[in-house]
Amino acid sequence: MYFFIWFQIHKINLKKQYYKWVICMPNIHSSINFALVNIPVVMNPIIKNNDTSFNQLHEKCGSRINYIKYCPKCKAKVKEADLVKGYEYEQNKYIVFNKEELNKLKPENEKEIDIIAFVPLKDIDPMYFEKSYDIDVEGKGKAYYLFCEALKKSKLVALAKTVIGSKFYYCILRFNEQNIILTTLYFEEEVHEHKDSSDYKIDDKELDLAMQLINSLKGKFEPSKYKDEYQNNIRKAIDAKLDGKAVKSVKKKNKKQISDLMEALEKSLKTK
Repeated sequence: MYFFIWFQIHKINLKKQYYKWVICMPNIHSSINFALVNIPVVMNPIIKNNDTSFNQLHEKCGSRINYIKYCPKCKAKVKEADLVKGYEYEQNKYIVFNKEELNKLKPENEKEIDIIAFVPLKDIDPMYFEKSYDIDVEGKGKAYYLFCEALKKSKLVALAKTVIGSKFYYCILRFNEQNIILTTLYFEEEVHEHKDSSDYKIDDKELDLAMQLINSLKGKFEPSKYKDEYQNNIRKAIDAKLDGKAVKSVKKKNKKQISDLMEALEKSLKTK
C-alpha cells in the first residue's frame, strides 16, 4: 500500500518535471542606433525549442553518460580554464587564440544595433531569415515609439548590424502590429541554394489539373491549427511508460504510388 502511494506521488512529480516545456531564455540588453538617436531596448527570444529532451544512458545499468574533456597526450582531464581555441591550418598544426585575443577582434559597439539602411521587406528572401527576437523598450521610450511609427509609415524594414553572444550578425527590424521584431540574417556564403537548370515541357492539360488541385487545397495560414505530431506522440509515449504501459505504433496510411502523372493528378482531385 505504502509503495503504491509512493509510486503515484513519484509519478506525478515526474510528469510535473516533464511538462516544464518553456525554458526561460535570458533577455539581452541592447540599444538601437538610429542616426544620432540612441534607443535602449531589451531583446526577448521569440522561439522556444519544443523538442523533448533526452539524456544518453548506459543500456546495461541505466546510468547517465558523462562527457569529459580529456587530453590524450597528457593523459589527463582538462579544466575549462585551461582551454584555448586553435585553428587547424595544416593537419595537426594549429594557430592558437586565447580569449583576450578573440575579444580584441569583436566589432565596435558590439552591444548596440547599428542601423545602416532601410529596405523593402520583399527584397529579402525568407531563406536568409535565421532567428527572431521581440524588441521591448527600456525606460519611458518616446524615441522607441517614434521609431515604431516611422517604420510603420515608411513600410520599410531597417537593415542593421549587431553582435549577439559572440557572433556578429546583420539583421532586420520590422514593425509588427504593436512592436518591433528583430530577425537575424544568414550571410550569403552560409546559404547554398540549388539552381535547377532542367528544361521541362509542361502539357497544358497537366498544368490545368495541377491548378485545380492547388485551388482545392487553398486555405489560410493558421499557426494554432498545426501541431508537432511527432513531439505529441513522444509525450503520449512518456505518459504511457510512466503508467507502465507499452508504446504503441502510430497508424500510418498506405499510399499507392502512381507513376503516370495525369492519372495521379486526376485521382488526387477525386479524393478531395
